[in-house]
Amino acid sequence: MIESPTPLLAGAAAFAVLAVVTGGRALRGPTVQDRVIAVNAMGTSTIVVVVLVGAAFDEPGFVDVALVYGLLNFLLSIGVARYLAARGEQT
Repeated sequence: MIESPTPLLAGAAAFAVLAVVTGGRALRGPTVQDRVIAVNAMGTSTIVVVVLVGAAFDEPGFVDVALVYGLLNFLLSIGVARYLAARGEQT
C-alpha cells in the first residue's frame, strides 16, 4: 500500500487536465478522423484516471469499472470507423 495517495491523485489530476485539453481537438476537428481519435484519447485518459483514483483509495473495484469502460471505448472506436468507412468519409 502507498503511504500517501497524493502522488496518485496528482497523476490522476494531470491526466484529467490532458483529457480536457484533448476535448478541444474533439470539438475543433478539423476532420472527422481527428475527432474520433481525440474522443478515443479522452476515453483512454479517463481509464487511467479511474485506475489511479482506485489505487489511491485502495478500491480494487475501480479496475473492473476501468476495464469495462475500456472495452466500451474500443467498441465505440471500431463502430465509428466502420460507419465512416461504409459512408465513404474521407475528410
